[in-house]
Amino acid sequence: MTSSADAANDLQLPPDEMLDLASRVADLLVQRIKTLPEENAWEGEFRQVLEEQLSEDPPEDGRPATEAIERAARDILPHATRLDHPRCFGFIPSSPTWPGIVADFMAAGYHVNQCTWLVASGPSQLELIVIDWFRRWLGYPESAGGLFTSGGSAASVDAFVAAREAAGHPERATVYMSDQSHSALSRAAMIVGVRRDRIRMIPSDPRFRLDMDALASSVAADRDAGLTPIAVAANAGTVGTGAIDPLGELADFCAAEGLWLHVDAAYGGFAIVTERGKRLLQGIERADSIGLDAHKWFFQPYEAGCLMVKDESTLTDAFSVRPDILQDTVWGANHPNFSNLGLQLSRSARALKVWMSVQTFGMAAFRRAIANGMELAARAENYVRESRVLEAMNTASLGIVCFRVNPADDGLDEESLDKINRAVLARMFWDDPAFMSSTMLHGTFALRMCIMNHTTTWDDVRETLEAVERFGKDALSKVGQGKA
Repeated sequence: MTSSADAANDLQLPPDEMLDLASRVADLLVQRIKTLPEENAWEGEFRQVLEEQLSEDPPEDGRPATEAIERAARDILPHATRLDHPRCFGFIPSSPTWPGIVADFMAAGYHVNQCTWLVASGPSQLELIVIDWFRRWLGYPESAGGLFTSGGSAASVDAFVAAREAAGHPERATVYMSDQSHSALSRAAMIVGVRRDRIRMIPSDPRFRLDMDALASSVAADRDAGLTPIAVAANAGTVGTGAIDPLGELADFCAAEGLWLHVDAAYGGFAIVTERGKRLLQGIERADSIGLDAHKWFFQPYEAGCLMVKDESTLTDAFSVRPDILQDTVWGANHPNFSNLGLQLSRSARALKVWMSVQTFGMAAFRRAIANGMELAARAENYVRESRVLEAMNTASLGIVCFRVNPADDGLDEESLDKINRAVLARMFWDDPAFMSSTMLHGTFALRMCIMNHTTTWDDVRETLEAVERFGKDALSKVGQGKA
């Protein structure tokens, strides 16, 4: 019969075994990073295959932890897009720094719940410091504040809650965003109670920026119909093209109309640490709230989202509650509880990874890495414009360039071009080590290259574009033979 004392130790390991496991995992990860360029950027598997490999009842009795580690490294974790691969250009890729990875390990090991000052004063102070870094980079006033979130989706929800409360929680609320905006914004609006039919998707202009005349007309029409406009969501780097909405004009418009201005800068916001980024993002400092993701262009492990607000009281007014169970957390003046700023109570120490990465490498290294992504995107656009096979679909913005196979002298119709470029994307999935994704630009299928990883070189970009040209020529030849 097992005693209660024995049972209490059922979930513990001896210290030497703990060290062995941690060392084994570190070895696996360092080896993975070392050999990553030799792998494909994408590795997927069909669900039926993975079900056959992994479906099983949980074991009643344990087995050596090394077996679980080896199985995870062999059969589970490799079947994913390798977002940190130097030739991963799909969606919004990013390469986390090693100090950031280790910081997450440390935070988990210290078992931090950064909900209140009483429970986690050191990590809370560190988050205040990193948030203040972000505040100064953005050009926000000292009244500004914010918090780390799981990502841009949670940051958007927090922002729209603050916007709704600042507007007095109207019943017939409407919000406005570009037709290029991330789906997280419309989902956040629905979560805070805005009806689907009152979420306005404003058309974008030929540069994929929100059309100011269309916005003004939509707001005026809604007011005339008895609705209550409460917020505009602007883009500081759309996920499709990297386009930046006219932030200064939007700030003027929202100030005149009494609307909350939220800027989704999840992808592009950290460009502001570079001189070029400051120019591109001019006006962002006038927004009421800004969403950032350090797990994108600040090279951190997931989850490292952030919401910044120009006036921190707009978050405390919206989220602060005082349940009896937390009465002990009131610990003197100027000891903030991050649970009063957003939707989470239990939350990890997310700021630690940013702090450790910056302490290790310094801001100059981060500026160079972000600037390099913009420079590579500009070079990629120049390559596309000089190509006899490719057609540029946008002016490279931040780290994104969109294009398609379309030789100028072939005179192909849109249906044929659509089929050719979809065939090229399929070839890229299976026949090239790089990974790319696609998008629709005002109804036209486009290949999309997002260049963000600090490990990416011009050779990685150039050779990927050469592969697109090669596959494009193959697809074009099949059209000529009537096979497409």
